[in-house]
Amino acid sequence: MDYRKLAERLLPGDYPTPEFYEEKYPPRALPAGAEVTRLAPSPTGFIHLGNLFAAIANERVAHRSGGVLYLRIEDTDLKRKVDGAVEAVIGALKYFDIKFDEGAEIGGDETYAPWYQRQRAEIYRAFAKKLIAEGRAYPCFCTEEELSALREEQTAKKEITGYYGKYARCRNLSEEEIYRNLDAGKPFVIRLRSLGNPENKLKLRDAVKGEITVTENDQDVVILKSDGIPTYHFAHAIDDHFMRTTLVIRGEEWLASLPIHVELFDALGFRRPRYGHNCSLMKQDGETRRKLSKRKDPELSLEFYRKEGYYPRAVKVYMLTLLNSNFEEWYLKNPAADLNEFPFKVEKMSKSGALFDLDKLNDISKNELALLDEKAMLVFLKDWAAEFGTSAQKNYFADEEKMLRVLTLCMGVGGKKRRKDFTTASQAMEFIRYFFERPEAHEEYRAERETVCAVLRDFLQSYSPADDSQAWFGKVKEVAAAHGYAAEMRDYKASPESYKGSVADVAEILRIATTGRANTPDLYTIMQILGEEETRARLKCATENP
Repeated sequence: MDYRKLAERLLPGDYPTPEFYEEKYPPRALPAGAEVTRLAPSPTGFIHLGNLFAAIANERVAHRSGGVLYLRIEDTDLKRKVDGAVEAVIGALKYFDIKFDEGAEIGGDETYAPWYQRQRAEIYRAFAKKLIAEGRAYPCFCTEEELSALREEQTAKKEITGYYGKYARCRNLSEEEIYRNLDAGKPFVIRLRSLGNPENKLKLRDAVKGEITVTENDQDVVILKSDGIPTYHFAHAIDDHFMRTTLVIRGEEWLASLPIHVELFDALGFRRPRYGHNCSLMKQDGETRRKLSKRKDPELSLEFYRKEGYYPRAVKVYMLTLLNSNFEEWYLKNPAADLNEFPFKVEKMSKSGALFDLDKLNDISKNELALLDEKAMLVFLKDWAAEFGTSAQKNYFADEEKMLRVLTLCMGVGGKKRRKDFTTASQAMEFIRYFFERPEAHEEYRAERETVCAVLRDFLQSYSPADDSQAWFGKVKEVAAAHGYAAEMRDYKASPESYKGSVADVAEILRIATTGRANTPDLYTIMQILGEEETRARLKCATENP
């Protein structure tokens, strides 16, 4: 068969030579040992924890080696494309401090642009034409119905499904049959003519898993679809070569495709990049573990962490504990250090499923937020409220001096021990709500209603915002004693049966009336922040509403 003639018929016209592209996309001028890594999502609009997991690993590997991290958008499947998806990817990863050096909508070194695959269609066609001319690719005229019937036959026979061997019906069409189909205008795809043998095993070194063995590829995979747009497999091989990728860190679900990618690189005459397949993120579900699911687990989506208001560094810290086995020990010794100082190593990445535990992330988040000062916390909460907060929550920041006083109190700033009450921005905003909005509901008082009202009325008569904390507490003690409560805790402990309760119980009445809650930071300071008018209004309201 005249393969050159066939290549011209299938892809007519002059295409640049491989040498042209090698010159156009030269090796990068980087230091010895520098890694070029990438994140290459499809523009589906859904960016998830697995993307972040891989992005952190790729970013750390690239930047610790003095290399490059770039963003490529694999948009060959228009059916999956969602408007605004690329901006969503960039925005979500920027939130978690993933810094790209170049890429789609980012710019950078234009030498390796464009970073959208559909804009690189000519390159893929040039190399598809080359493979056809070499007899390594051929046209396939099978319809969807024929391929579906083929899969059903293979399934019924309990054989591996796919287009290979005796099932590759268009692989050995005669020249006459091919041209008759083309003359009839039959649509076709271009398939790789695989030289693999499933009896053969390939021993490869995975950058994460170490030595692995895979079965040689024998599938005649599609490399160009009927519209002339490449499949993922073909495009990724060409792009990784000409964008000069040195290391591909990706999810272990891609291990099954590795033999295809190895054969494509070899068929194209390209040097293969190194591959590292990171473990899947797992979740404990009863007695078993399973992969995090888009359908079942809202925490898989990165949007979940933004809407809830997780502190970005906290999420990154937790991801690093899952990514590198020695990170947690380093972090405990260096809780406030720049995370970029951690000596991240691909070899230390988990080889099997990593258990994702939201409770552990919450603990890390509390610790990280407790390291902030009140001004940094204000900025974090204000930014979150601007994007996700209610109108009322946005108004909390109208008086930033008041907000700073609230945060100083609630975070224990200046105290002997920092409080760790805040987990996320949304939870923190709910936690401090009573400073800005009167409580709609109150926790139940342990005292009888008549006693509650009497305590509140008596305290209102003596309350003065000019009192210091000692004088204020003295008045609370006086009210306690007047209503049968022990003014001193030691007296109550010595003879509890002699009293209705202690001064702490009276303070709880005042606390619930003021904030709606039985447990809060220092009540004297809360009243100082609220001011006399608001404090009196709340206490009076509590006496009037059962």
